Amino acid sequence: MTNDFDNPIIRRGTGSYKWDEAPADDIIPMWVADMDFRAAQPIIDALQRRIDHGVFGYTLVDDEYYKAVTSWFERRHGWRIEREWIQYTSGVVPAVSAVIKALTMPGDKVIVATPVYNCFFSSIRNNGCEAAESPLICRNGRYEADYDDIERLAADPRSRIFLLCNPHNPGGRVWTREELLRINDICMRHGVTVVSDEIHCELVFNGHRYTPFASIDSDCLANSVTCCSPSKAFNTAGLQIANIISSSPETRAKIDRAININEVCDVNPFGVAALKAAYNEGEEWLEALLEYIAGNYAALKAYFDEHLPGVRLMPLEGTYLVWADIRSTGLTSGEAAKRLETEGRVMVSSGTIYGGAGEGYIRINIACPRERMMEGVRRICRVLAE
Repeated sequence: MTNDFDNPIIRRGTGSYKWDEAPADDIIPMWVADMDFRAAQPIIDALQRRIDHGVFGYTLVDDEYYKAVTSWFERRHGWRIEREWIQYTSGVVPAVSAVIKALTMPGDKVIVATPVYNCFFSSIRNNGCEAAESPLICRNGRYEADYDDIERLAADPRSRIFLLCNPHNPGGRVWTREELLRINDICMRHGVTVVSDEIHCELVFNGHRYTPFASIDSDCLANSVTCCSPSKAFNTAGLQIANIISSSPETRAKIDRAININEVCDVNPFGVAALKAAYNEGEEWLEALLEYIAGNYAALKAYFDEHLPGVRLMPLEGTYLVWADIRSTGLTSGEAAKRLETEGRVMVSSGTIYGGAGEGYIRINIACPRERMMEGVRRICRVLAE
């Protein structure tokens, strides 16, 4: 299998949200979290076979789908999932929203460790709940959870869910088994369920290991719901497929009702075909991707270290999203993002969309051909150095 990640794919003019939202053709988009790489060839082949059939009616999710999910997680991550634990839906954001609806009442609180994925806030708000923010602690250049603050928030009788991002977006942390276990211990003492968004779980680099929250022990399994999808790692977000995993029949019944209330109970045939191909045949491509993105990060960091040492980068343990501390520039996150777009002709994400703790940071998507990424990096450093 050949993987040419250096090949610049033209996405502008294809209905790409990442590219076609840019207000001008000379802007490099390094914001929305999808990749500028072709999908793995087995995925493309599977979709082509489905297209060749020519009929795209309502989709039955078959036994091979469940087998692909369970065998992948057991083979790659050592987590044995029972088929009946799996509920499919159209994406991880709809999954998170449905789980919040299932496990809360309007007015309840959902704990989030911020800065964190911006759609968490809309999913919480849309279900009539309140986000209880626990700012992460930056220690020795990387994020750690503030366990005392989590304990304080979990003790609030209105707190029902701890919404976890594992691995963490935008901070790039891959939480350790010990960290996750400590979070669950706090949550169990206070009757708080952990809902773990693990969409970035395959994007983990050497020296770090993704731990499925529910795989740690029987308590973590019983006290959690996992939301996952191959879409982030295999660049298939537009195909709309995700899974919700829970070992509790009672919880699954509540989630099933919420999925139907939200009307995200149907999926399309391309998402099903892509998932099976990714999990059954995509591992070689994924390993090559991880090596390439690690190389991108190394190149970006070397350039920043030389040309803009005052801007500190969080170590990239997982994801392809670089979290940059720009406070030394004197710019706010919003000011920096605006100047980078207007003066540097590059789009990044302002840290403030990830909660108040994101002020002073920007997020940079490096999942693109290296030459294009480095041009974006040069533009970023030139503007911020001024």
